[in-house]
Amino acid sequence: MSDTDGDNVLFVVLDTVRKDRLTVYDDELETTPNLAEFADEAAVFEGAVAPAPWTLPVHASMFTGLYPSEHEATQEDPYLEGATTLAESLSAAGYDTACYSSNAWITSYTNLTAGFSDHDNFFQIMPSELLSGPLASLWKTMNDNDTLRGVADRMVQVGNKIHEHLAEGGGGDTKTPQVIDKTIDFVDESDDFFAFINLMDAHLPYHPPEEYAERFAPGVDPTEVCQNSKEFNCGARDIDDDEWDDIRGLYDAELAHIDDQLDRLFSHLKETGQWEDTTVVVCADHGELFGEHGLYGHEFGIYDPLVNVPLMVKHPDIEPERDDETTVELVDLYHTVLDAAGAEGRGEPLQSARSLLSADYRDFAEETGGVPRGDVGFVEYHQPVVELRQLEGKASGAGIELDEQSRFYSRMGAARTTEEKYIHCTRIPDEAYHVGRDPGETENLVGTDDEPEHLRRALFEFVDAVGATWPDEADGADGDVLSGMDGETKDRLQDLGYLE
Repeated sequence: MSDTDGDNVLFVVLDTVRKDRLTVYDDELETTPNLAEFADEAAVFEGAVAPAPWTLPVHASMFTGLYPSEHEATQEDPYLEGATTLAESLSAAGYDTACYSSNAWITSYTNLTAGFSDHDNFFQIMPSELLSGPLASLWKTMNDNDTLRGVADRMVQVGNKIHEHLAEGGGGDTKTPQVIDKTIDFVDESDDFFAFINLMDAHLPYHPPEEYAERFAPGVDPTEVCQNSKEFNCGARDIDDDEWDDIRGLYDAELAHIDDQLDRLFSHLKETGQWEDTTVVVCADHGELFGEHGLYGHEFGIYDPLVNVPLMVKHPDIEPERDDETTVELVDLYHTVLDAAGAEGRGEPLQSARSLLSADYRDFAEETGGVPRGDVGFVEYHQPVVELRQLEGKASGAGIELDEQSRFYSRMGAARTTEEKYIHCTRIPDEAYHVGRDPGETENLVGTDDEPEHLRRALFEFVDAVGATWPDEADGADGDVLSGMDGETKDRLQDLGYLE
């Protein structure tokens, strides 16, 4: 082990966590008191923008410093290829690197685990080794071959039946305690570490441990509420106000479970003298919708509950204060971690203006659409082909015909400042909001005197700059996306609600 030039780094992603459900951002809530205590030591950002509303492209952006159209890890092509990751750069700099999660997108199959010397996905049906190294390649080969695919499909069917049985009793929940245990073992055995963890409890379906359910959702049976967002989104299932309250209660219970487990990790770092020398990043990759704009889950929209995410960073060079004026893009966390670790970017080079540790953070020379580039965060949502196929299946089963000229078949993009936001979709009219005074995005400003046309210009300049191929390609065609996925990944995606 060689000496490194920077801090240890703990990078925590709270998967599918809304900013407005955390005590950190609303002190009247009792969901995350431990995280609120951490926030007293950290910079807390109000204007953090995720580059997409779902896991794969967001993690690929945080791991490469590239936007979705640049790294091209999307549902049409769910692999990160040809880019050097953050873990690869830190490994080369002498860090021990580890990635622990139970998210099916963060596997060797998608290449998001490239560069991590240790990683575990805590799958229920098969050991994580089945998605690593040569075995991951074998699964991909099987699914890419017409004859062998039949064998893989039968294995998937068996795995799905086992998983359905486990999930019916609440056994489909994620494995956060095991993730924390593994992380503690890893940091204790390392001299210099980069530990990345993704905590999945707040992702559908919600089966919180009983002690948390009793506090936040007393009397609620998780099997009796709608846990499939596609049923609601296609119109096959109604959810009344009381059921939304029950769903939010289960969600809050999951947040409280995460909060206690994360406190266990933070307390261990303090007790073992590692806390002061560790940069800690805590963010969500995206949020969740609970009926806003007629949507449930995190598909088919890029509204603020999905893309204006929580972000807290602890480092000696960052003042522990609230920041409601700075636009922060999650893409910038790549550069921030490199800076904190004293490492070179072996792929995308470190850009000082994109590191939160830098005095010139977001001080870009250029403008975009007549707006200072540092004031704007961008969001991309490629064709949601996996969710769309399930949505179509739910609609068909209920005798519902989906309108192809709708958000379900649209590709989307947005430009957002701390005050304003412009959304462009390929098949429905554009939307614009003054999110500073209208945080619920209820008053569409397109066509009014207050329409932020400068953000529309900025969005399309961004599209050109990153070489995006939208808006003309959103035809709902999925090609061979699903046929190329290995069996265990399909099984886990089914658990998360992406597949039938």
